[in-house]
Amino acid sequence: MKILIDADGCPVVDITVRIAKKHNVECLILCDTSHVFEKDGATTLTFSKGADSVDFALVNRVEAGDIVITQDYGLAAMCLSKNALVINQNGMAYTADNMDALLLARHTARKIRNAGGKLKGPKKRMAGQDEAFVQKLTGLLESRGDAR
Repeated sequence: MKILIDADGCPVVDITVRIAKKHNVECLILCDTSHVFEKDGATTLTFSKGADSVDFALVNRVEAGDIVITQDYGLAAMCLSKNALVINQNGMAYTADNMDALLLARHTARKIRNAGGKLKGPKKRMAGQDEAFVQKLTGLLESRGDAR
């Protein structure tokens, strides 16, 4: 098992690397050339800025049982199809049960924006979100028997 981080715009890279290191789990940070990540305890893989280049690189590396951290619903759906465990930066698990609704919401939001509509952006990140993420990731690792 390894942890793969879709690091472009991800607010929990440092937290993830720290937890992976504590649990002795391989951690891969995937990003494009507009980001620079050098973290002790993780391997950084950098890809060109092409549309979805990081997403496809991640999907090509993920295996059943791996943990993926992403905010991207499309990438989450592809990783779920490969039997990975996928969570977002707030600790929410992406599952077959919630993926259709999430993809529909993304599609609807895009239609609104394409029609000139405005949507609110994400709220400012709160400490509780980091705590929920830590609990979820730690729980996944411990349930796999990888805790020390």
